Amino acid sequence: MPDKQQFLERFPHACEIKVAWGDMDALQHVNNSMYFKYFEIARIDFFAQAGLFDRLEAEKIGPVLADNYCKYKRPVTFPDTLLIGVSVSEIAEAGFMTHYTVFSCAQQAIVTKGQARVVMFDFKTSQKAPLSDTLRTFLHANEKG
Repeated sequence: MPDKQQFLERFPHACEIKVAWGDMDALQHVNNSMYFKYFEIARIDFFAQAGLFDRLEAEKIGPVLADNYCKYKRPVTFPDTLLIGVSVSEIAEAGFMTHYTVFSCAQQAIVTKGQARVVMFDFKTSQKAPLSDTLRTFLHANEKG
């Protein structure tokens, strides 16, 4: 298992999330649904780094989710700080797969993994839209290896 430093070397722009007391459920660990919120926070940060919101504003073309998946490996409790690393694979004409790796600073371990298929969508025509060259370059730089 990687330690925090190794994790940050693999995911240099990892999103940091502090676990809130209210993220836990009656079983005293982070509720399973919270991970999808954590993934969303990391995904939005990743999209901002990729410049996707500029394209959304200018051309009304932006990302939508086609599916979402999570695998829980270890329970997380308050207090903790999570690092969410994002990588991509399966880069296609109009979409790509995002992968999430969640590292617990308290446990010094990967606690959750997930993935979501993202499709670029033209909100003016309600059709898929091709990846821009700029986005494709950014995605290849963050491809899962």
